[in-house]
Amino acid sequence: MNDPAAARTEPARPRQERERHPRQEGPRRRARIAVLVRAALIAIGLVTVYYVLPLDGRSTSSGTTVLLACGLLLVVLVFWWEVQAIAHSPFPRLKAVEALAATLVLYLLLFAGTYFLLEHSTPGSFSEPLTKTDSLYFTLTTFTTVGYGDIVARSQTGRVLTMLQMVGGLLLVGVAARILAGAVQAGLRRRGHEPSEDFSSRREG
Repeated sequence: MNDPAAARTEPARPRQERERHPRQEGPRRRARIAVLVRAALIAIGLVTVYYVLPLDGRSTSSGTTVLLACGLLLVVLVFWWEVQAIAHSPFPRLKAVEALAATLVLYLLLFAGTYFLLEHSTPGSFSEPLTKTDSLYFTLTTFTTVGYGDIVARSQTGRVLTMLQMVGGLLLVGVAARILAGAVQAGLRRRGHEPSEDFSSRREG
């Protein structure tokens, strides 16, 4: 037979869990706000650097290609560093948001700067002269695959770079996202927590 005393004490566990929940909401909310602020600051900082850098100087097509190659290497290094940071972060999922913001914005701005330099080194590479804003607009149009309108690549170099961005974008969305997810799971296992406890605060000592 069931013990009446045990039956009366069983509902106490969910009640205690509900009582603890409000105490956890504060740290969770602050962590979420902090990561959103940091991600926004990263994006704003990179965009500011893009507009401030003096890219109007003369450059050659070969110089632009070398710059793109070095930039892509930098994106890979930043991404690798972010993956390591995710695995050792107390909040892996939140750190992954920062990593995605930094990697994606850096990748897009790299190609925007490359298109801008290409148009200035080889006029006519695109259907119209590009400003920095035009270059960023063309980059986002290519990345989001919404279709081209007023700006299209005309030269062979411009089209090769555009195709390279398309392939890189697919890799970023597919492979890189999978790697980030794996890093998040590794971070959660390292902390000995289940995925649902990612946003929970540390236990009080």
